[in-house]
Amino acid sequence: MIILKTKREIEIMRKAGRLVAKAHELVRNNIKPGVTTKELDRLVEEFLRSQNAIPTFKGYNGFPFSICASVNEEVVHGFPSDRKLIEGDIVSIDIGATFEGYVGDSAKTFFVGEVNDEKRRLVEATRQSFYEGIKFATTNYRLSDISHAIQSHAESKGFSVVRDFVGHGVGKKMHESPQIPN
Repeated sequence: MIILKTKREIEIMRKAGRLVAKAHELVRNNIKPGVTTKELDRLVEEFLRSQNAIPTFKGYNGFPFSICASVNEEVVHGFPSDRKLIEGDIVSIDIGATFEGYVGDSAKTFFVGEVNDEKRRLVEATRQSFYEGIKFATTNYRLSDISHAIQSHAESKGFSVVRDFVGHGVGKKMHESPQIPN
């Protein structure tokens, strides 16, 4: 069941989302060869707490970190580690922030230094697939229209979608309806 939000709730969620965006900028400014994903985790947690926000992921079903960090072929929900990032890695960083009881949550993929053309194509196709799906996130369309747009674009660029995970809504909980296969 999709829980409709009031204007006040949406404004608080917007603030939580802005904190997530600022945390992603912090990652962007600190990701480089030699940095570990555990260091990025620490930076994000310190930032969120300094803003009176709670790292949503930390403690969720026993998850011990504030971010998910997935390097190269790792698909999602990777654990930060002491592994040093190297030139040419791509790293997906998923960040959740709970602010005044409401969740903001997003993932972004970052290049570590210079990356090869294939990785650039993958990241750009993924980003554009997201935007293709967003075009259908309005009235008069179904959730399946969003998913279809995402999958069609990814496949048109020679890639596929991961069928085991979905996008999701947020609110007072990190995982709310709707679920969006992507």
